[in-house]
Amino acid sequence: MNDPNLSTVGDLIKAFYEQRKGPRYLDELKIVKGWSTVVGPFIAQYTKDLHLKNGILWVRITSDSLRNELSYSKTVLMRNLNALADHEVVKDIVFQ
Repeated sequence: MNDPNLSTVGDLIKAFYEQRKGPRYLDELKIVKGWSTVVGPFIAQYTKDLHLKNGILWVRITSDSLRNELSYSKTVLMRNLNALADHEVVKDIVFQ
């Protein structure tokens, strides 16, 4: 009973978000939600705000020294975050 007119719930949800929020919304959501997994709980507790706009991930860090250390790890962080979405979503990270 494979009806070509039937869709899975997952496909319908994905289509809904692509129509309402844009085609990259789910990828951006994966990046933001996966931040704490990539950086770990120690760094995640110092992250106050996190949002992605136009391929730039804006991260507000409450510790000056940690912000400085993270700036040295931008390339690795971008690679690991983009691995969550299976393609390049994050083109740059700005630590505030």
